[in-house]
Amino acid sequence: MKSMRLFSGVLAVGAIALAGTFFSPAAAMADDPAKQPDTHKHNDGADHKGHDHGDKDKKKDTKKMGDAKGAKIGEAAPEFTLTDVDGKTHKLSDYKGKIVVLEWFNPECPAILQHHEKAKTFNDMYNDFKGKDVVMIAVNSSAAGKQGAGKELNQKMAKQFGMEYPVALDEDGTVGHAYGATNTPHCFVIDKDGKLAYKGAIDNGKFGKNGDKNYVKQAVEQLLKGETVTTPETAAYGCSVKYADKGQSTKPKK
Repeated sequence: MKSMRLFSGVLAVGAIALAGTFFSPAAAMADDPAKQPDTHKHNDGADHKGHDHGDKDKKKDTKKMGDAKGAKIGEAAPEFTLTDVDGKTHKLSDYKGKIVVLEWFNPECPAILQHHEKAKTFNDMYNDFKGKDVVMIAVNSSAAGKQGAGKELNQKMAKQFGMEYPVALDEDGTVGHAYGATNTPHCFVIDKDGKLAYKGAIDNGKFGKNGDKNYVKQAVEQLLKGETVTTPETAAYGCSVKYADKGQSTKPKK
């Protein structure tokens, strides 16, 4: 009788242990993908430190389309006065009667390298419109100490990229915020009357892959023909603009 009770007890303990094996928290976590730890790793060998992912930025920008902040299509583009890395001053109103293309720029952003180094998207566009009353200006709103900031770095990279149009610095972010620039590159096309005709991505591509339709070039070509821009707004993709943190000094370091 004793031996039977002992045998029953062993069976009960075994059943409990077996249940623990199948229904432990670790096993439940393994069955539920939402509870598993993030094991995502890059396998392209690239250093992604300090960079944003295009898809993440694109989702943010999609939400911001139609936002009340920033420049609006069909309205007067915000006036600005900026100095480029060569010391020349650029005032928007001085270009009235010409089409102005603004490209938000950060020479260390992979999406900028995508269109300036791996491909010559902006340089090719500049050459296509040379002598046609079209002005192109790259605007860098990276704050002092942030990625891509600094006169010397931008001078060096503009030369390396073969850029014939100016790179203007907006270290306090005033112009970037006025236009609602969120990414590099984020593009804005201003018509000859000073009104915003297009804002958004350079093309229909994505972070890491150029598209086959250049929205900026299309907008400029339509404006030159006196036509209405058929795609006035798209979601920009690329790195986030490296604006100053709250309370951060925007004075460049000496």
